[in-house]
Amino acid sequence: MVFLRAAACAALFLVWGTLGAVAQDVTLTSRDGSVEITGTLLGFDGEFYRVETVYGELTVDGSGVLCDGPGCPNLTAFVAELRLAGAETMGAVLMPALIEAFALRSGLTATRQDEGPARATYLLRDRDSGVLVGRFHIHATNTDEGFADLLANEADIVMSLREVRGPEAARAQEAGMGDLRGRGRSRVLALDALVPVVAADNPLSTITTPDLAQAFAGQIDNWQALGGPDAPITLHLRDARSGLGQAVVDRLLRPIRADLPPGVQRHTSNADLAEAVAGDPFGLGLASGAALGRTKPLALSGDCGFALQAGRRNVKTEDYPLTAPLFLYLPARRLPSLARDFLTYLRAPEAQLVIRRAGFVDQTPEEIPVDAQGNRFANAIAQAGEEVGLDELQRMVSVLSPMRRLTTTFRFEQGSTRLDAQSRSNVEQLARAMEAGVYDTRNLLFVGFTDGQGSAGVNREIALRRAEAVRGAVIVAAETANLTRIDLGVAAFGKAMPMACDDSAWGRLVNRRVEVWVR
Repeated sequence: MVFLRAAACAALFLVWGTLGAVAQDVTLTSRDGSVEITGTLLGFDGEFYRVETVYGELTVDGSGVLCDGPGCPNLTAFVAELRLAGAETMGAVLMPALIEAFALRSGLTATRQDEGPARATYLLRDRDSGVLVGRFHIHATNTDEGFADLLANEADIVMSLREVRGPEAARAQEAGMGDLRGRGRSRVLALDALVPVVAADNPLSTITTPDLAQAFAGQIDNWQALGGPDAPITLHLRDARSGLGQAVVDRLLRPIRADLPPGVQRHTSNADLAEAVAGDPFGLGLASGAALGRTKPLALSGDCGFALQAGRRNVKTEDYPLTAPLFLYLPARRLPSLARDFLTYLRAPEAQLVIRRAGFVDQTPEEIPVDAQGNRFANAIAQAGEEVGLDELQRMVSVLSPMRRLTTTFRFEQGSTRLDAQSRSNVEQLARAMEAGVYDTRNLLFVGFTDGQGSAGVNREIALRRAEAVRGAVIVAAETANLTRIDLGVAAFGKAMPMACDDSAWGRLVNRRVEVWVR
């Protein structure tokens, strides 16, 4: 039997089960009768009791005690509860599809009950007996409300289109929910992209990232400045409380220290945004890559000639500058067994297929052969200058041509040596694959690249240190991997293979990366 003070771990447990609306008195007695605790039952998660006693709030392992009193749960009819709240982008289609697929795989049926605007509950029943085993609740509004629900103890998991804000993380820690910025407290469920979109008859096909930022800052307000007609630009965005709307400010405007101008047309759903832009001949929107509707997406280009579409591989590798991770934030609390099984399923290959079918980009690593990367090597040759000569390009081709590039790529936060959110998730993902033996007897090469600023020699040293740092982080995370069966190497080519133009902060951020190549 385990007894723990609430001050140390109250955040590990939440009220689940069929206890009713009002907590009731119970007595928990150890099976040998030597210990007895009386108090108010606050919750039961199928395995642990949480009880308010004269000694404070205690949690007790249910396997070691007998429960007596009107508040004791029915141990044979426990129903697991899981509450997800946050981004409509995730809660409207993606999460329902994953819950239904999880139920099918687990021998359960999933029945949806709509409970008002943005709320739905899935009743999970045993397929053979019809016994109710779980209720999964979805509150699909926006990222801000997801964190608000968590802090109000009305959600177990937050669906977010942005990283947790400092004040949100501080309040969660004060409430005993752990450090939401710490390891294991968040994961990237899938990937999306911020895609510039226009009406189908708009003559533009590309836009530079700096021009896009200036347009949404109101510094460019006429299509003529972008190569279009002499007409004012109408801006379309998601609402300010949505993660997608906030990501535009964080990713596009903050680097140029700008704010949105007045008059931006806001939309409460991705579908509404896409429909409004499709019907506006002078509209410019930033939409979810999974909800483009009838709009025309624009590629992101630069003065150096690069143009990147928000295609699946470009998003998965983060080569596309405005990739947008879809986060799940998990406070430090214990979930019922069925909920833990669901979280495990979300990383399974079957779940990745569901993610792709829902229109998002999955995280299953793919191996890209060299012959499918001709444009990258051609760009490397085209952009080579005096400091990146033929010898360096030949060395790069010699090292990489026998190998395949993994779509798992590591990039860094703006102005920092810290890996960005998606890359931190990639560390865990690659480490788990190594622990599972996926890369046994194979060679993994961590290859560092930089932007074009600075001398070639210095850049190669920087790139090598970054590659070594990422390799070290993966080794630390792969605690149970047999590293004697994997050849883990490092290489660096500095600015020899840019992915985007160095004429903007976004391009330089894309170019500073560590790729993983496998043989």
